[in-house]
Formats: sequence, C-alpha cells, structure tokens
Amino acid sequence: MGRGKATGALLGLAIGDAMGRPTEFEDVEQIARQWPDWRELPLPGRALITDDTQMTLALARGLRTALETGPLTAARLEPPVRQEFLDWWRSPDNNRAPGNTCLASCARLSTPGRRWQSASDTGSKGCGANMRVAPLGLIRELAPAQLAGAAQLQSGLTHGHPTALAASDLTAFAVRKLAEGLPPAGLPAVLRAYALANRTRYDRSWLGDLADHAQDSTPEAFIARGWDDCLAVLDRLTAALAAPDVEADPCLATGEGWIAEEALATGLLCFLLLPDDPVAAVRRGAYSSGDSDSIACLAGAFAGAHLGADAWPAEWVERIEHRDELLEFGALWD
Repeated sequence: MGRGKATGALLGLAIGDAMGRPTEFEDVEQIARQWPDWRELPLPGRALITDDTQMTLALARGLRTALETGPLTAARLEPPVRQEFLDWWRSPDNNRAPGNTCLASCARLSTPGRRWQSASDTGSKGCGANMRVAPLGLIRELAPAQLAGAAQLQSGLTHGHPTALAASDLTAFAVRKLAEGLPPAGLPAVLRAYALANRTRYDRSWLGDLADHAQDSTPEAFIARGWDDCLAVLDRLTAALAAPDVEADPCLATGEGWIAEEALATGLLCFLLLPDDPVAAVRRGAYSSGDSDSIACLAGAFAGAHLGADAWPAEWVERIEHRDELLEFGALWD
C-alpha cells in the first residue's frame, strides 16, 4: 500500500460523513435552496460525524484488540467487536440518527450467552454494515479469506441479509485494491470478477450457521442471493460510468443508498466520476437525494484509499470530530 492510504481512507470517511450529516434527510431541491452549486457544499464549521463513523471506530477498536492476540479468526474477532458495538449502543453519544437494524440487533446481542447468529437480522440489508467496514480493507496482513470472512462476520453481527454480507465484502475489497494502487478505472471490472468468483462461497468457519436462520434451501443459495443483488447494481454503475453526468444527482443512476448494495454503488459512482478530485467526490455524495452521509463517507473512504492522507484539506482535518483517534488508527495501519 502507498504512503498514508489508511489515514487517507479513514479521514475521508469521516469527512464525507460530516459533510453529509446536514443533508441526509433532504432531497436535492431542498439542499439547493441553501447551496445552489454542489461544488460549494461546505464542511460544517463543527464537523460532527454520525453513527457511520462511530461504528467504523467501534469496528476499528475491536479489530485492534483481536489482532493483539494472534492472526485474525472468527473466534478472535467476534467477542471484541461485539463488545465495541454494545458499548456504542449504550453510549449517550449514540444520538446521531442510528439505524434501526443496528439498534435492534445490538439489543439482542446484549443478551448474555446469545449466539450472534441468532441475534442477527437476516432480513435487513440496510447500509449500516458496509458503511463501517473500511478498516478491514486497510489491514495489509490479512489474507483474502480473512478479509472476506471478517467483512461478512462484522456485517452479520447486525445485518445478516446475504446482500449486506456481500456488499460489506465488496466494500472492504474495493478499499484494499485502491490502497494497493489499482487504477480507479479498472475497479468495476475487478469487483465484478470478485463477485462472480465468490457467488456461491459460504465460509462456515466465519459465518457458522447464519444461513440456517434464513429461508434459503442451502447456504450456497443464501449467499448467492446477496451476490446477485450486488452484481445487478454493478451493472447500473457500469451503465452510469458509460454516460457520465457529474451534474446529476448520483442517486438517480445507482440508488439512494439506504440499502447496502446501493450505498456501495452510489459511493463508488461519486468517487469514480471524480477520481482525482476527492473534495468534489465527497461533495457530490453529500449533495444527493438519498442517504447522503453514508454515500459521502464511502466516497471519501475510496478517495482516501486511492490518494492517501494528502487528499484532504488540512483545515478540514483539523476540525473533524474524533480526528485524533482516526489519525491513530491511520498511523497503526499505514
């Protein structure tokens, strides 16, 4: 990975999150009443993050604890990440419009002795799992199977729908490939090949019996359902990039981002329309009619993984909430 890629990705995620926070529940027409030009959308003076960055940091803390005891496995990852999610759930700072799936799943996870597979919501493919998964893509020592398994497990703690698992896996993989230096223009084809290669791969060593809690005939049918959703939205992304329109609301092309595969695709679209202008990429994500903070935070993570820490204006970095902890994790994984 290039210099400062982990720092760049984590800062970009938080910057996009903070920029999209004021616009999350507004459509483009409402946003335009205050800021007619999307290129001038500001980072708020108090650059406060939402649950997206809060849960990203919770995952990062859990990962750090897990890796202190040896190579990453499901048995090492699940307890500390579960605890960090519960600490977030109980925190008085958990007042940033958290997702209902995360809240309800954490309530079930708080039951002593309850297995996470039975606490997971296998019916929810909200974006709350892949918005937080970027740290996994920044840990260079993880083997491909560890990266995929851990990305899916952390999703399953709250969002057990197969599309949430697949979108989390794809998001972490995209962050890794960009941090490794993959040219952005080649990313959609690489993601499609990865999705096809893993379409029926259900890793029981990471997921256990999660699939048994859904209604599919086999674990392979369960996971294929999620990858098929992701492949379909990658088709929409490819079509949007074939006729690029940076002035249009990105949600019109790839979806509003409330669900996992659309958050991934629309965050990618904003980044891939503006791969060498990270500030514009997060502005385009935040200036949208959908889940603006999640779209912009993913666009920021992709842009930062591609360009590194210097992608972001120093005065923005200076005032982003949780800056010190974000920089600490960036330094750890750079």
